[in-house]
Amino acid sequence: MRQQPLFLIDFLKLSAALLIILHHLSSYGQIAEDARSLLPELMTWLFEYGRYAVQIFLVMAGYLAAQSLSRYATIKFSAQSLLKVILNRYLRLFSPYTAALIFTIVCAYIARHWVNDEFVGETETLGQFLAHLFFIQGILGLDSISAGAWYIAIDWQLYSVLAILLISFPAYQAVIWVISILAVSSLLFFNRSGAYEAYFIYFIGSYSLGVLANLAKSFENQNVNRLAKVALIMIGFIIAASSFQQIWLRNFLAWFVAIALLLWGNYPYPSIANGKSFLLKAIAWGSLRSYSAFLIHFAFILLANTLYIATGMHTHESGLLALSLMFCVVLFSTVTANYLYRWVELPSLRLQV
Repeated sequence: MRQQPLFLIDFLKLSAALLIILHHLSSYGQIAEDARSLLPELMTWLFEYGRYAVQIFLVMAGYLAAQSLSRYATIKFSAQSLLKVILNRYLRLFSPYTAALIFTIVCAYIARHWVNDEFVGETETLGQFLAHLFFIQGILGLDSISAGAWYIAIDWQLYSVLAILLISFPAYQAVIWVISILAVSSLLFFNRSGAYEAYFIYFIGSYSLGVLANLAKSFENQNVNRLAKVALIMIGFIIAASSFQQIWLRNFLAWFVAIALLLWGNYPYPSIANGKSFLLKAIAWGSLRSYSAFLIHFAFILLANTLYIATGMHTHESGLLALSLMFCVVLFSTVTANYLYRWVELPSLRLQV
């Protein structure tokens, strides 16, 4: 658990999770099609740009991972210590992820009786489920059981790579050089080819920006801070220069999020949060449950589309009715995420190697 909640990080986590949920609601099923008839511009925007919230997740994940792993950088390298760090990250992700997968499989089984749509997918196999448990479904080319499962696998890959770098290299300066080279390679080449989507190299550009933002201010060593800041600024120039060939908005978004974390990432909540502001309390509450909501929401998209079709509501082609069901998905995802957080995610934090 964090010793002190940080406002910008909590706000970005909650906003990105909500945006991803809305993006998936605008992408899958009959509900999305009928809602688009009522609010075409909004639904099209969510479909086209809502997925960019992944960049926010990636940058924050890099920022928080560097913060978490920095305490291991001074220990003497050993394969045992490195394996322990990587396995503990796996255990941190595993329990709520597995519970959400099982619930999604049940919901997909129900949905297949009424919903004839590609996003429901084929019946899951044991091999597919086991591949998800070990975060290798993308590498094996298997279909994803849930819309967000791929991100959890990538997060573990990225964390493992960063752990290897921080524990293997004796100096932060070397880590900054290596992570910067990886970031530029990803942003300019690997991130522009779908062939690498199942591997960390596709996403490490945005992730590295978060790492650099943390290294640029978290240490008493001014040389480390200065080098990380220079690297972050230079990558920004490289992103801008590459835009003369083709503009990649997601790279700009990732860089701006990293700069925001560099400037304001360690700011606590305003003093009004000490009992007076409902909105700030809601942000703090929702941030803690954002991971669980991200995991569980796709199951409710399946159930909502099943209800919409099984009851015949879809025959009315009512955009207002579709929007009402979208609101219910957000509401039920939030409520369920609360219990998933309290009953599964929090107890799983005690799982340590």
